[in-house]
Amino acid sequence: MSNPQQLRYSKEHEWLSALDDGVATIGITEYAANALGDVVYAQLPEVGDTVTAGETCGELESTKSVSDLYSPVTGEVTAANQDVVDDPSLVNTAPFEGGWLFKVRVTQEPDDLLSADAYTEFSGN
Repeated sequence: MSNPQQLRYSKEHEWLSALDDGVATIGITEYAANALGDVVYAQLPEVGDTVTAGETCGELESTKSVSDLYSPVTGEVTAANQDVVDDPSLVNTAPFEGGWLFKVRVTQEPDDLLSADAYTEFSGN
């Protein structure tokens, strides 16, 4: 399993892209997707919602369990991936590409986000 170097990661197993005009894309890592098993349902935050770093903002349901989705940053949701709502298996098949979950106009970013190498060490993969 490889974690893309250009992304940053949370200890809750979310990834975060670099800011593009103040907006970051967020998803869950391949490690988290594999741990969840086959994702069958995604409840994502809605456009206009405010999310807070470290707090729940949705959930992913798999054949194994239901898992809370945490936001790695604070800000306003600017997009939710309707493709994932329609086909939650994208989280498993393309967690770093088509399986992204939502986008946030970031107002605050915590200091504890991890580099790809630090996340790999943290997650043990």
